[in-house]
Amino acid sequence: MKMRTIAKELRVHAPFTAFGTVTGIVIMAAVIHAQLPKGASSTLFWTFHPLHVLLSAFVTAGMYRLHGAGGLWRTLLIGYFGSIGIATLSDSIIPYIGEVLLDLPHRGVHLGVIEKWWLVNPLALAGTALAYIRPRTKFPHAGHVLLSTWASLFHITMALGTEVGVATMILVGVFLFLAVWVPCCTSDIVFPLLFTKG
Repeated sequence: MKMRTIAKELRVHAPFTAFGTVTGIVIMAAVIHAQLPKGASSTLFWTFHPLHVLLSAFVTAGMYRLHGAGGLWRTLLIGYFGSIGIATLSDSIIPYIGEVLLDLPHRGVHLGVIEKWWLVNPLALAGTALAYIRPRTKFPHAGHVLLSTWASLFHITMALGTEVGVATMILVGVFLFLAVWVPCCTSDIVFPLLFTKG
């Protein structure tokens, strides 16, 4: 029963993740066309990544609470580790792997939980605490997907050179989809449901 629920949720969320990917490609095209400086991509990454962590913690802990589970400490642990671990994978590690495979000139790993620990960790705890008090998942998950897409995108645009071909843009789209669909749905749906009884 639990595995059927997880499979259904992953299937249902694939189209919205594809939509988020399209928005990412459009934004990337605009960034390239406007020749946005690398510093702007960095600022946008460090804006969207912490917001992604906040919303991820809220949705992960909310899903756990809505499925009849948990006390405060279990909810805090699941919300924190579900958001920090998965948001780092989604926003930093998978985009970095894409940057390496595409041989982008300014590639680098940017780990919010370490580099901006004073911002990212409290936001993970705040999102979890909010979900404990008032759990919700529908709209926040949609927002979570878009924030994750844009955080991953700006991680990649920090690594771009001056020349970006069509093939690179298509492959970046593939990495954006994978960076969002698998980790975010895992964080929001699979991870919290693994700890529920029903």
